[in-house]
Amino acid sequence: MRILHRFTTTHHTQFTRGPFTAATQTRFKKPANTAQTRLETRTRDLKLDLLAFHHRRLALVLSLHTLVSAKKRGPFISLNLLSRWAPHAGVKTLTAGEFLRKYPHVFEVFTDPVRRNQCCKFTPNFVQLINLENENLTLMEHTNVIKIKKILSMSVTGIIHLHAIRLIRRELGLPENFRDSIIKKHHDTFRMIDAETFELIEPNENEEALVIFSAEVEKWRENEFEQKWLSEFETKYAFPINFPTGFKIVRGFKEKLKNWQRLSYVKPYEKIEKVRVGTCGGVDRYEKRAVGVIHELLCLTVEKMVEVERLVHFKKDLGLEVVNLRELLLKHPGIFYISTRGTYQFVFLREKYCRGCLVEADAVFDVRRKMLELMLFGCRNTRILKEQRDDGRCVANEETVTRRDGDFVLPILECQFGK
Repeated sequence: MRILHRFTTTHHTQFTRGPFTAATQTRFKKPANTAQTRLETRTRDLKLDLLAFHHRRLALVLSLHTLVSAKKRGPFISLNLLSRWAPHAGVKTLTAGEFLRKYPHVFEVFTDPVRRNQCCKFTPNFVQLINLENENLTLMEHTNVIKIKKILSMSVTGIIHLHAIRLIRRELGLPENFRDSIIKKHHDTFRMIDAETFELIEPNENEEALVIFSAEVEKWRENEFEQKWLSEFETKYAFPINFPTGFKIVRGFKEKLKNWQRLSYVKPYEKIEKVRVGTCGGVDRYEKRAVGVIHELLCLTVEKMVEVERLVHFKKDLGLEVVNLRELLLKHPGIFYISTRGTYQFVFLREKYCRGCLVEADAVFDVRRKMLELMLFGCRNTRILKEQRDDGRCVANEETVTRRDGDFVLPILECQFGK
């Protein structure tokens, strides 16, 4: 036994798995190359991952604000009731108490003067930012009309479902009541087919011709053609490519990318009767058209990002039924980036971000960035937070009588020491 043990444990033995199993045939599986494996092995952008995490937390806070502001008694809620409402708003990884303690610049905990229970409400600064965002969304009515007209122009049938736009309403910068304030208000531009679909009204012969939009990427192509003196053959169908740091370029990748940039395709706003996939080169052209449509749709959003699952609702209207959207986004890491931090997947438009910051921002994004700043303060004792704590405010709203904990003892002490 000692000889056999020494024979099997030696490092230079000819039997790699022992003398009794050396003749056993081993079958090696080919590594799987699926969308899930490519998603796990992709080159990560930590700054965009962190930004997606913060935006998801801000969306949770805003969903809580929607629930709390709908109460009839006032814009406050008891902590016991909040623990039951938090899962409906999407707060599942943290308890309600931990969520409130994490963001003291957003939530304010006080004692109800009547029921004597712990309640919370949103700080005046955060409420002021929400009202400012709603005002900016109302002032951007003309811009929102153009956005909806562009989405309808990209549709193959000229019809868009309302629930698809409703899912990305906040990303597009539309008001909550956009169906009444935009679509029904501009009845000379949009026509409601039924309760959930609408279309763009074509102009008559006496009216002006319908405006033909151009994609946002055309500005970049024109800039490349004029400033870098590139040929039209190189820039007519090209897209801006920005690979993340650490991206490995394998042999033959540059040549494939160069040929793909030159490949012609049907642009998003060009009208086609039917997209033919089975023709020569039809699959590549069909996928490049899908890239152009998603690129243009992301350009219409405020943060140039959207949840991947919500893009699926546009597949039928925009003519993307054959394409696997997540696999298509992973196939072009220089144009799109998918962040998987958390339970949701977000897709970013890489050209619009530089070092984790948005290059071109509007008024709505500035307000949302200030909301994120209040959240990122965390538990830091800023000047505003110190003033709130020194005031000792413990009321539900300004109309109720301000009372502090322990105020009932003051009259007793005055009578006792007055005698």
